[in-house]
Amino acid sequence: MAEGTAGYRDILKAPHAARLLTGTLVGRLPNATGPVAIVLFTRAQGGSYSLAGGLAAVYGIATAIGQPLLGRAVDLHGQPRVQFPAAVVSAIGMVLLAAVGIGALPLAYVAVAVAGVFTPPLEGGLRALWPSVLGREDRVHRAYAMDAVAQEVMFTVGPLLVTLLVSLWSAGAALLVINVIGVLGALSVVLSEPSRGWRSAPREAHWLGALRSPGLLALLGAFFFVGLALGSITVAAIAYADDHGQESVYGWLMAALGLGALIGGTAYGARQWAGAPERRLRAIVALLALGYLPLALTPGVVAMTALAALSGVFLAPAIACAFIVVDRHAPRGTVTESFSWLVTTFGVGAAVGTAVAGPAVELGGTSWSFAVAAAGGIAALLVLMTTQRALAVPARSKDIAVAIPGSSENDRNGAAEPGFSSGREA
Repeated sequence: MAEGTAGYRDILKAPHAARLLTGTLVGRLPNATGPVAIVLFTRAQGGSYSLAGGLAAVYGIATAIGQPLLGRAVDLHGQPRVQFPAAVVSAIGMVLLAAVGIGALPLAYVAVAVAGVFTPPLEGGLRALWPSVLGREDRVHRAYAMDAVAQEVMFTVGPLLVTLLVSLWSAGAALLVINVIGVLGALSVVLSEPSRGWRSAPREAHWLGALRSPGLLALLGAFFFVGLALGSITVAAIAYADDHGQESVYGWLMAALGLGALIGGTAYGARQWAGAPERRLRAIVALLALGYLPLALTPGVVAMTALAALSGVFLAPAIACAFIVVDRHAPRGTVTESFSWLVTTFGVGAAVGTAVAGPAVELGGTSWSFAVAAAGGIAALLVLMTTQRALAVPARSKDIAVAIPGSSENDRNGAAEPGFSSGREA
């Protein structure tokens, strides 16, 4: 573990690495806190929970639509020309919501839709930059794990920051502050040398873009169900807290889930892994599904908190390994779009899981809602098992990027060490 910790320090000491990671996390803060901020703002304006949920849902759907489209634009035109303008327009959408409130509902819906569609694909952009920044393949894979862990921390800390801003000022001020911070984060990324110099590989014009890769489609299908599992846990944890008459229990469960992901992601990135990542991903998702199963037992609070932590252990490793698989199967010239599709599919799955878990609670109680999470994990594993042929070896047609020695899909400027192939065989 000490060697792995040293490896993380080595990554952060690389030129531009700490700035890119920090800028990306800060730039994604509006997206991580968007649904919570919208709900709090709507309630502060006197709106109902139904209206708050409707606005948050529109924001989520719009984000899911915009991410792959903007990711494709980044692959075609570069990061600075897309990421920063998108961040500014997205922030303007939230500023408009804060200005008009819910008094003019059609305008409020337009505002959240604009904010969602133009959410910049900073997450996919960072993963496209890692090879040119870090050079060696093992360092890139470790960065993927570190990125997954940092993401879990951000999605835990972000909502807490919003609630703090609301308590100190107002819900409208929270919207403004969070989005100004997000724009500054995006600006920090696009002004960096790696972002300004990055170029995607030439791509064949095809209306399907990244979705013409069978391996990528298989992965997206699996991670839809991983997202479904995670989304259902959010609702199930609220129901469990209600059953025990303590709102704080929800916080304990979600914190335990994040802690488990932090431990698992740190341990996963602390060592080098041999063998095909596709096979490793199947094993990790199997363990993830196994970790979700005991949650349906809904034991006492202490035991349930421990089970929540256990269920989170394999989440960050699954995400980190999926990044590697995406990189191996992304069609040439579509790496940012491919990563953005993974983010979108995961988010849509989480939204569906949230929607399904609610009726599950009403029909069978809290245990049924946790069973939805277990079912999602099992479904994700079944998708990976039934699509082994598509995921076995990245296709070597002209449509799929096959790196040549000394270059990679993500390293058009030759910054990586000779032989680094971004996970693909030459």
